[in-house]
Amino acid sequence: MIQRSQLDLRKFVVPEFICGHGALQLAGRYARNFGMKQVLLVTDPGVRAAGWAGAVGESLVEAGVSFTVFDSISVNPRSRQVMAGMETYLAEECNGIVAVGGGSPMDCAKGIGIASSNMRDIRTFEGVDRVPVPAPPLICIPTTAGSSADVSQFAIITDEERKRKIGIVSKAVVPDISLLDPEPLTTMSRDLTVDSGIDTLSHAVETYVSNASSPMTDVHALEAIRLITSTLPAVLEEPDNLNLRFSTLLASLHAGLAFSNASVGAAHAMAHSLGGAYDLVHGRCNALLLEHVMAANYEAEPERYNRIGAIIGRGGATPAEKVAAFRRALGVTETLAAVGVREDAIPALAEAAYNDPCMVTNPRNFTCEDIERIYMYAF
Repeated sequence: MIQRSQLDLRKFVVPEFICGHGALQLAGRYARNFGMKQVLLVTDPGVRAAGWAGAVGESLVEAGVSFTVFDSISVNPRSRQVMAGMETYLAEECNGIVAVGGGSPMDCAKGIGIASSNMRDIRTFEGVDRVPVPAPPLICIPTTAGSSADVSQFAIITDEERKRKIGIVSKAVVPDISLLDPEPLTTMSRDLTVDSGIDTLSHAVETYVSNASSPMTDVHALEAIRLITSTLPAVLEEPDNLNLRFSTLLASLHAGLAFSNASVGAAHAMAHSLGGAYDLVHGRCNALLLEHVMAANYEAEPERYNRIGAIIGRGGATPAEKVAAFRRALGVTETLAAVGVREDAIPALAEAAYNDPCMVTNPRNFTCEDIERIYMYAF
């Protein structure tokens, strides 16, 4: 069991954020306040089709700020997409970035910012505190409730050559401000709502048992667990309910404030490996892995896992079983085999997960063989 003391030195990094209906419309005002004259508006085709990128563009125009749209971004943003965005940023002589979308556009925007300010390939920043020159001003407007990229010091980018995700952890990628508006969440599909919500739960659970947790992160992690487990089933029944959508957004915010400052653990390390190799949605990867990692970690932090289980409530005898019942109730019933993972790929997946920086803060030290066994439990 981890020995914790509230007197242990900890830092807590957080950007400014504005919450509430209509926050999206403040994009232009804040861009102007940051001195942005030419903005790179980073989004993706789905968010653009839903009209949210256009709404942000209107806000920029009203504030007298010019912009260029960059939307060549896929789920699990690629390093080549980041570098293409950097080329556009430099060619258009931009001096600020506004990201509208879920984790993919926001992580890509973070990558574009640090690549542009340092004039280096995005892959060279992998690791912790490896960004020497700060990024240009960044405003984030999340359209999903799960990634928490709008408040975190993490950026996850797929390296296509190695078919793996790289983690960039630095205060240089913390956005300057997040505009948290529940209305864009109303255009999320059911699957995206579920995957994003379970991503929130995974962030909060793993942060609460992280070996870098603190009294500050504990408060946010526990509130995120309470909010997402009580609200996510309801929002699936009433997807246009702004109060419910805002509660999921608030859960994501709390989880982001927590994991940005205490990091996560083995479930995320394994999800990064899985998503990088198979190009799977990150939240769904977490959904298939979290309960198995919790079971493997339980003896290292039984009191903390039991508290998590008490918040979730019914559904199983152990905290891991409660999480399993929760995701099944949301309609997530697949296994790794069902989503196309091959059993012979597990050793390589385990090796990549073992070397992921998120593994450092897992409450239990896993060997590659331990990680292989957890993948097999999810198979």
